[in-house]
Amino acid sequence: MLQSYLKLAVKVLLRRKFFTFISLFGISLTLLVLMVATAMFDAEYGPCPPETKLDRSLGVFRARMIGPHSIRSGDPGYALLDQTVRGLPGAEEVSLHSSPGSVTSYQGGARVTSYLKRTDGAFWRIYEFRFLEGGPYTDEDEKSGAFVAVINEPTRRRFFGEASAVGRTLEADGQTFRVVGVVEAVPFLRTIVFSDIYVPITTAKSDAYRKEMMGGFLATILAHGRSDLPGIRREFATRVTRIPMPDPKNYTTLQTSAETPFESFAGEMFDLKVQTGRAAGLLALIIGAMVLFMVLPAINLVNLNVSRIMERASEIGVRKAFGASRRTLVGQFVVENVLLCLVGGAIGLALSAVALQIIASSEIIPYARFAPNYRVFLYGIGLSSLFGLLSGVYPALKMSRLHPVEALRGGSR
Repeated sequence: MLQSYLKLAVKVLLRRKFFTFISLFGISLTLLVLMVATAMFDAEYGPCPPETKLDRSLGVFRARMIGPHSIRSGDPGYALLDQTVRGLPGAEEVSLHSSPGSVTSYQGGARVTSYLKRTDGAFWRIYEFRFLEGGPYTDEDEKSGAFVAVINEPTRRRFFGEASAVGRTLEADGQTFRVVGVVEAVPFLRTIVFSDIYVPITTAKSDAYRKEMMGGFLATILAHGRSDLPGIRREFATRVTRIPMPDPKNYTTLQTSAETPFESFAGEMFDLKVQTGRAAGLLALIIGAMVLFMVLPAINLVNLNVSRIMERASEIGVRKAFGASRRTLVGQFVVENVLLCLVGGAIGLALSAVALQIIASSEIIPYARFAPNYRVFLYGIGLSSLFGLLSGVYPALKMSRLHPVEALRGGSR
């Protein structure tokens, strides 16, 4: 039965070329926009090297100090993190690392601008970077303040061309570092792990950062398992309440949370302070916007399908006169529409791959890598099928209710 439906659907779609073209154009354009947006979202928040352990990771990405007359918010400071994340029960690894900052170097008389990030040794055990040369620096390097660095592959090209970089030195921010490893570049959208140059925290020009409650640092907490995450959140929240405020006259309340990157984004998006549990609401809003974006062209497609079906009123009348059931007719037209939408979805996916490649090669987003991976492909197939059902069920039901005599006359009232 399904094979017969498909054969007839192909013949009908080829016969009505204008309607088929208009429908495919609307479907593929809609899915192109959705797939590009989904791929970019996936590139920022989905599990992707080196962030492959997101399912059992939390971070401390923002903090807020509130007082009677002022509010200070931003990245947490090293002192705040040092007092709250060390030795958390259920944590396998804990890493403190700075936000990437822009630094200047001079190579062959030319000025080179790079991003530099200071990390501890645990950073390299939590995040699975792909090393092209050498390896990471260690806890001992961080403790001793060794002037060593891990650089990404584009930085190697800028400083050393195609030659090996391990064992050679480079200057950044007025300091000289010996390269111990070269990693594959991380896209700029992966803001937690992105940088051009990674060096030990203890190579900072001053140790004043150790006393700062606010500014410049992040923390990553890797749990033994997902079941440990709720306990880590609770213990972290308890420790925050015990921290004495450094300036009680101006600030009386400290707010920060152990959260996922998406929860942090949700808080920033809606200025929800630092409460967790908001990611589900933001995700629902995003999905709702996607569905609404689909519904509008689906309504136009419904109108096109009604016109297309009414053109086939005589065919419907003949089939009903020869005993075709409503279920058979509805099934036929739903299969036609789903097939049309799947073809449009395939075109949309192909166009999205091209569009993402153009965006990546434009270097608008440094080191961007976009591709419709298997998750994005499944999203596309699911959206295409849903699109087909949304735009095909109503016309099919309307068509199936036609009286055979009325259908043979060419339409309905």
